[in-house]
Amino acid sequence: MPQDHLPIGASSEEPRLPIHRSPEQGTLALRPAGMALDLFEEPKRNEDEIDLLAYWQILLKRRWLVLGILASILALTLLVTLLTPPLYRATSTLQIDRETMKIVQVEGMETEGTANSGDFYQTQYELLQSRALAERVVDTLNLASAATLDSFARHSWFDRMREALRPKTQAQTQKNANSVEAQHALRQAVGVVQEGLSIEPVRNSRLVKVHFDSGNPQFSAQVVNALSEGFIAQQLERRFDASSYAKTYLEDRLRQLKAKLADSERQLVAFAQKENIVNTGEGQSLVSQNLTELNAALAAAQAARIRAQARWNEASSGGALPADMMSDSIIRTLQQQRAELQGQYQQKLQVFKPDYPEMKQLEGQIASLDQEIRKEMGSIRASVKAEYDAAMAQEGLLNGKIAALRDATLDVDNRSIQYNILKREVDTNRQLYDAMLQRYKEIGVAGGVSTNNVSIVDRALPPSSRYKPNLPFNLAIGLLLGAILGVLTAFVLEFIDQTLKTPQDVEQKLRLSVLGIIPRLKRQEVPAQALRDLRSAFSEAYRSVRTALQFSTDSGVPKVLLVTSASPAEGKSTTAWSLARNFAQLGKSVLLIDGDLRNPSLHKVSEVRCETGLSNLLSGAANINEAVQDTDDPRLKVVLAGPLPPNPAELLAGSKLISLLTVAAESYDQVIIDGPPVIGIADAPILANVAAGTLMVVEAGKTRIQSAQIAVKRLLAARARIIGVVLSKYAADAHGYGYGYGDYGTYAYGSTPQLTKQR
Repeated sequence: MPQDHLPIGASSEEPRLPIHRSPEQGTLALRPAGMALDLFEEPKRNEDEIDLLAYWQILLKRRWLVLGILASILALTLLVTLLTPPLYRATSTLQIDRETMKIVQVEGMETEGTANSGDFYQTQYELLQSRALAERVVDTLNLASAATLDSFARHSWFDRMREALRPKTQAQTQKNANSVEAQHALRQAVGVVQEGLSIEPVRNSRLVKVHFDSGNPQFSAQVVNALSEGFIAQQLERRFDASSYAKTYLEDRLRQLKAKLADSERQLVAFAQKENIVNTGEGQSLVSQNLTELNAALAAAQAARIRAQARWNEASSGGALPADMMSDSIIRTLQQQRAELQGQYQQKLQVFKPDYPEMKQLEGQIASLDQEIRKEMGSIRASVKAEYDAAMAQEGLLNGKIAALRDATLDVDNRSIQYNILKREVDTNRQLYDAMLQRYKEIGVAGGVSTNNVSIVDRALPPSSRYKPNLPFNLAIGLLLGAILGVLTAFVLEFIDQTLKTPQDVEQKLRLSVLGIIPRLKRQEVPAQALRDLRSAFSEAYRSVRTALQFSTDSGVPKVLLVTSASPAEGKSTTAWSLARNFAQLGKSVLLIDGDLRNPSLHKVSEVRCETGLSNLLSGAANINEAVQDTDDPRLKVVLAGPLPPNPAELLAGSKLISLLTVAAESYDQVIIDGPPVIGIADAPILANVAAGTLMVVEAGKTRIQSAQIAVKRLLAARARIIGVVLSKYAADAHGYGYGYGDYGTYAYGSTPQLTKQR
């Protein structure tokens, strides 16, 4: 086999296709089958990037779905709002203080945690919604009767519809009348009150708003006012009940403590009499008290003896006599008189001689005074000595007495151990009794001096307008909910939609270039009609594909071109026929072969009928001249599929296909094969192997990504030269992307475009 007839990528040792092709033909290099597995690895993307344009395109593509969901939600919201019975809300404002106003401050009467507990107000809110308070309101307003209850109970539109569909029979009515008893009616009335009640604390204040919703504005105001008044009365009753319970409890405790105190005192007195213990009432026995007093007296006597001894020692040694005794005696007077006489004697001694009688008289007087002074000083010393002796005697006497009392005290203390135990018990019982008696008196005083800590600030008035349903608010909520649900549904459908929808999807998922985008035809149009209109966007799109094929390789359009797709009905036959006609319009001789021997469709597109076709040629039942059919274009010839063989793959794998394509490539300028789908059968890979180039057709919004990837892998494994992809049946306005052909006709021909222009 000549070297120039080898397929691209084949060596001289593997002669396979006797079709003359240039080694440089085609831009897509042949990939080994093993490398096909790495073809569809996703490129690395920055996970922090948000493609807002992609999200907008998704919403634009599914805008009718989003708008439909939005309209449905709005309609449903409007319907529910109009069918919902109106509710009227009455509101009263209460002030709840943490502490009650004290007229008389009584220590210890405030419950711990009342003023500082963080859950105080939450407790009050729960009390406002309690069943007991609701029952009080029911009793106050007499709501337990069946007629009153039925007139004010809520009935939703669903309940009314169900009652209308299932009218009550007479037996049911009698049964219900018999079943409405007092307790059952009370529970229903309490349920009505609790269901319509709501509490709204006013932030950063001690105020709380009490709301009640019902279908009657007067009834709402009555319930709120009755509940506010009942809450205040309930608080007062709870306070009174608590005070009464405390008084009763303290009275019982007082009786018990009083009896216990009397019993302990009797035991103490009996033990004191038995042991002959006399208590002075100060916690000491009489002997102990005497010993204490004698110890104090002994300390004083010892101090007096020490002082007297010091005075006597000084006086007996010739020192100065005690000043206190000197002041009490006449010695100072005598000394003064002697000094005066001594002064007269000295004065007269200047005139008279010592022997002078007057001088002798003065000397006698001075000597007499000296004798009296010495006598008085001796008397003082004797007094000091007597004082010292008395102090010594008193100290000795006290020491003896204390020694005797010490033994007696130890004996009494030994016998007073049990006495002290009994006495401490008496003291403890007395303290408990006194404290309990004081608390009992405090409760009796405080029970009537404190006011309630709850007051009504604003009473409820009958509302003039309904509270629910709020039509603007509900519509706004419905609009928001519908928008969110619609957008979410659009994104979910887009996420689960695993089809190739846009040229970007083809390039990213298949890594193949998009050679053309074929717009979707309108419902009343057929491909043949659109192709006949040369000014249509459909015809222009295929001319664009033809142009792209001319530049797909460095040598132009592959001589033998296979048109295939991943799955059936993706537009490959229409594409093959359109490309063949476009190449024929360029003046080329074109041979179009229907290579789908299982489900051929080229005869429908070309409107050519013939019993002889490709299967006859491959089986040797006919020659090429008998199989080639004419069309309305003399430059375009067609070879149909012919009778369907039982083994198409075996026919295509034979050498006659190669010979046929070799002859066709030499006889015609362009050979186009309308191939079968790739997935599920082996025909397409066989044809792709012998063709110079393969063109895949992908239907926008239908061909699944995985199917297309599998098809490309199979083609590459068969060493096919895939030159690109044609995206068929693409609706630019539906997908929200900027790939429209509506402007082609206006630009080229000045006529109205066939498709909707891009918005």
